[in-house]
Amino acid sequence: MNAGGEQGGSSVSDEEWERFLRESEAGSPDAPKEPSARARIVARRLREDPSGGQAWRTYTPVRPRRRTGWYVAGLLAALALLLVALAPGRVLGWFGGETGSTGPLAAESERPDQPPPAQDPQRPTLDEPFKGSPAALWADGAAGITVPTAKATGWMNTAQVAQALARTRDFLAASSLDPGVLAGGRPEQAIALINPKQQDVQGFLKTSLRTPSKDNDPLLLFSRFDKSSARLVGDVVRTRGRMTFREGERGALQVTTDVTYVYPVVRAAPNSDEVTRTIARREVVLSWDDPAKVHTDPGTFSLISYKLDMTNGGCGANTGYFAPEFGADRLTNGADAGSRVDPYDRSTPMSDRTDKGSNPGCGTATRS
Repeated sequence: MNAGGEQGGSSVSDEEWERFLRESEAGSPDAPKEPSARARIVARRLREDPSGGQAWRTYTPVRPRRRTGWYVAGLLAALALLLVALAPGRVLGWFGGETGSTGPLAAESERPDQPPPAQDPQRPTLDEPFKGSPAALWADGAAGITVPTAKATGWMNTAQVAQALARTRDFLAASSLDPGVLAGGRPEQAIALINPKQQDVQGFLKTSLRTPSKDNDPLLLFSRFDKSSARLVGDVVRTRGRMTFREGERGALQVTTDVTYVYPVVRAAPNSDEVTRTIARREVVLSWDDPAKVHTDPGTFSLISYKLDMTNGGCGANTGYFAPEFGADRLTNGADAGSRVDPYDRSTPMSDRTDKGSNPGCGTATRS
């Protein structure tokens, strides 16, 4: 043994070496063992990559890719739905109007800010009497009249307001949608809902239905056709409109109705197939009065005002019936003279529409 512990040669004696060999053959726990294959692989990797590399049982998750495309698509879809809800007419116009659509439109909850979009100028037929018209997307009959949610108002609680609104719609149906009335019959069910003690209105009703005139025209309240001149195509009338309500005088429930009715008709002669449309927009304001304060019968209302704006309903003598004109008759009878009116435009207040001089209803309809 050299100084400093360095080995200058073999430092193991013959006796120690022989003992080592015997213990190795006998399986001594101190005997060296052949390294395993995995140990040799690990040792080689450590020599080749002293940094240690990545542990063989470790796992680094893959960073998820950002799905920006899905987020953008979802945002655009939400914006599209919002636009359809706020301005359905404008959106329909971008996609070719209402032609080929099945409808109906969502209920009208407030006055629109623009007329319905233009349609392709298609003529109506017996099978499709609303073809080429915004009414192709409107609801049938009373379903097109929006009834607001009831709430306690004036002398009425919530349930009473709901009943009054339902009866108001019953009046509109009985006066402007009832098949018998449309065929020229007397509107008995509608009249039964009007306060019989409202003397001025009762006088108007009797006079207008018996001897109609310019000042006493039943068409202000009722839709009627002379069955000897014209008849409805099928049994469907398209409507669009709404009701609003507030507290009126003496705590009454005041209801305002604003509804447009579209009537497809043909001549009364057999086998007639030329379809035209009479379009009437009515604003009727009525009052459900407190019987303790106003002389009225329970279940009836008092009329406050009633206005009519119509196209192709007659431009001559007041007969008490709509008098639609067909084809060349419009030019011959001068119905195409005067102001131009879009009968489907519900964005204009009725006060503006009815202020057309001494002969309302005789302007030029920009579409039928």
